Amino acid sequence: MAKEITKKLDKKPADSGSYTSQQITVLEGLEPVRKRPGMYIGNTASEGLHHLVWEVVDNSIDEAMAGYCDTITVILHHDGMVSVTDNGRGIPVDTHKQAKKSALELVMTKLHAGGKFGDGGYKVSGGLHGVGVSVVNALSEYAKAEVRREGKTWVQEYVRGKPKAQVKPVGKASGTGTTITFKPDAEIFTVLEFNLDTILDHFRQQAYLTKGIKITVVDQRRNKDTLPYTFYFEGGIASYVRHLNHRTEPKHENVFYVEKEEDETKVEVAIQYTDEYNENLFGFANNIFNPEGGVHIAGFRTALTRSLNNYARKQNILKEKEDNLTGEDVREGLTAVVSIKIKDPQFEGQTKAKLGNAEVKPIVDGIVSNALSTWLEEHPRDAEAIVGKCLLAQRARVAARAARETVLRKGALEGLTLPGKLADCSSRDATQSELFLVEGDSAGGSAKQGRNREFQAILPLRGKILNVEKARLDKLLANTEIKSLIIALGTNIGEQFEIERLRYHRVVIMTDADVDGAHIRTLLLTLFYRYLPELIRQGHLYIAKPPLYSAKRGKEVTWLYGDEELTTYKQKHNISDEAITTAAEEAEAENQETAGVVPTPAKEKEEKTDKVPKLTIQRYKGLGEMNPEQLWETTMDPATRIMKQVTIDDAAKADEIFDILMGSEVAPRKQFIHAHAKNVKNLDI
Repeated sequence: MAKEITKKLDKKPADSGSYTSQQITVLEGLEPVRKRPGMYIGNTASEGLHHLVWEVVDNSIDEAMAGYCDTITVILHHDGMVSVTDNGRGIPVDTHKQAKKSALELVMTKLHAGGKFGDGGYKVSGGLHGVGVSVVNALSEYAKAEVRREGKTWVQEYVRGKPKAQVKPVGKASGTGTTITFKPDAEIFTVLEFNLDTILDHFRQQAYLTKGIKITVVDQRRNKDTLPYTFYFEGGIASYVRHLNHRTEPKHENVFYVEKEEDETKVEVAIQYTDEYNENLFGFANNIFNPEGGVHIAGFRTALTRSLNNYARKQNILKEKEDNLTGEDVREGLTAVVSIKIKDPQFEGQTKAKLGNAEVKPIVDGIVSNALSTWLEEHPRDAEAIVGKCLLAQRARVAARAARETVLRKGALEGLTLPGKLADCSSRDATQSELFLVEGDSAGGSAKQGRNREFQAILPLRGKILNVEKARLDKLLANTEIKSLIIALGTNIGEQFEIERLRYHRVVIMTDADVDGAHIRTLLLTLFYRYLPELIRQGHLYIAKPPLYSAKRGKEVTWLYGDEELTTYKQKHNISDEAITTAAEEAEAENQETAGVVPTPAKEKEEKTDKVPKLTIQRYKGLGEMNPEQLWETTMDPATRIMKQVTIDDAAKADEIFDILMGSEVAPRKQFIHAHAKNVKNLDI
C-alpha cells in the first residue's frame, strides 16, 4: 500500500493552465440548496423530509413567541402536499427598498432573508437561522405562499424555488396570517411519505413548549373527513413533565415550575421526581431540542444540587460536609424540562445539539436557585419526598462505588484482567475493532471459529442478563455477565465512564432470531440506553441480522433474511410449497438411504423425469445451528453482512418504550402488546 501511494505522489502534476476561471461554478439563488440539500436539512431521507414541515411551522411558532399568533394548522393533503396556516401578522408583501422586490418573494427565494436578521423582526426565533422557508421552497417541486394582511389575500406560486409570477392580490381577507403550501420534490427526496406519528409527536412537544398555542394536524391522505388532532396546553412545560411521568409513580404531587425573564433571556423550568432510577432531562433553546445539553443544562444542574443541599442542611438532615448530595444523587429519578428563549442562540454544530451562550448559565442558575429554594420551603411534604429520594440514591452510590472498586479497572487494561471467556482480537486499533455479544456458548463457539481474529472479538453471554430498568448501579455491577461486558468494553460506567477508552468502535449484539433472542437483545439495549447511552449517541452500537432461511438448489445456496424474502424468492423462481423439501425431510431421506430403504417406483419415476434441481429450505432458529463458515459468510463478513446501527431519534419516545417494555408496571405492557400484536408476522413459541 505504501508503495502504491508513493507512485501516485510521484506522478507529474497536471498542467495548472487547465485550471482556469471556467472551472469555477457559481450557484445563484436557491441552487446551492438543491445541489447540496444535506447541508441544510441533514439528509434527503425521512428525517430531511419531515424537516421541511418543521421549518415552515417554526416560522409560525416564532410569530407565537413574539405574541402575534395563537393558532397553527398543518394539513397533509392526499396528493402529497402539505399546507401550514397561522393567524400571525402575515409575511410582509410591500416592496423591499434595496432588492426592489416584494418582501414575500425575498423571504421565499433568498437565503438569509427574513425577520430573524437585524432589528425589528423577532426578539427570539428558532428555525434554520432564517433560511427555513426558502430552503423548503427550493426543495419542493411546487410551492405557494398566501398572505392575509391589509384586508387582502396576496399570492405567489413557485416551481422548484422559482416564482411563476409576481406577488399579487387575489381577493379580500379578514384577519391576518400566512399559509405556505408545498410538495416535496421527488428528484431530491428518496422518501415522500410523511409519518403521522412523527408529526404528531413533534407538534405535541412544540405545543408544550409554547404555552397557550393551539396546533392542529389534519391528515386527509386516506379520508378527507378524518378528525383533526389538536394540541393545546395551558400549563406549558409543567404539563409536559406530567406527560413524561404518566407511566411512572411520582414521588411528590406538585410539579415545581418557574418562568422568569432576565437580561432578555426567558427561563422556564419544570421538575418532578419519580420512583425510577434513571434521569429524564430535556433541554430546549428557542423550542429547539438540545440532545447534548449545553450551558442552560449546566446552570440548572448546579442550581438543583446546591438548592437541595442547602435545604437538607437547613433542616438538619445533612450534618457533615462530607455527606453532601452529589449531582448523581439528585439526578436519580429526576424528570425535568429546561426551556429558554434567547435573542441570539449560539449552537455548537449544525444539528444544534448543544447551546454555547456562556451568559446563559448564571442566569439559569440564579433563577432556578431562588425559585426552588422558596418552593421547597413552601412545600415541605414535597421537599421531604425529594430529599428522601436523593438520600436513598446517595446510599446506593456509596454501595455501587464499593462494588465498582472490586470489579472494574481504573483504565482500559489496568487492574483486573479481561474476562476469561472473551476471545479478544489481535488488533489494538479501537477504530478497526469489533466486539460481538453472542447468546450462549454454542453460538459463541461458532463465532469464535468463524471470525476474523485480527479485528473481531467474541464475548458469549450465558442466559438472560439482569433487567437494569428495575435495578440500581450496585446491583447491576454484581451481575457476572454485565460485569464481564463492562470490563471488556473498557469504558467503565457511571461517574467514571470514559468514551475515549472504548476498546471496540463497533459493538454488535448478535442473538438468535427467536423470542428468547429478541428478549436478550431488548435486555442488552436497555442496559446500553440507561447506563451507556454515549455509545449509542456516537454510533458505536449495532444489531447483527442473521438469516432466517437458506435455500439450497443443487450446489447453489441463497441466504434469505426474512419471510418476505422467502416469499419473493419462491415467486421469482416460480416455486410451489409442494416442490420444497425442508432440511429435516432431506436428513430423513438420507437416513433412510443409509438404512437401505428403497424408494417406491412412483418416486423413482418422478425423480428421473424431474430435471429441475431439488430445492431444500432450512430455517435457522439459532446461530448455533450454523457452522463457523456459514456464520462468517452470512453475519460476520463485512463484505456481505447486514447490520443495523442503533440510534436515538426521539429520546422521550425511546424512554417511554423502554419503560413500557421493561418497567415494573404490567398494565401498560399488556396494552402495548395488544395494540401491536397484529403487526407480528411470525412468532416462535
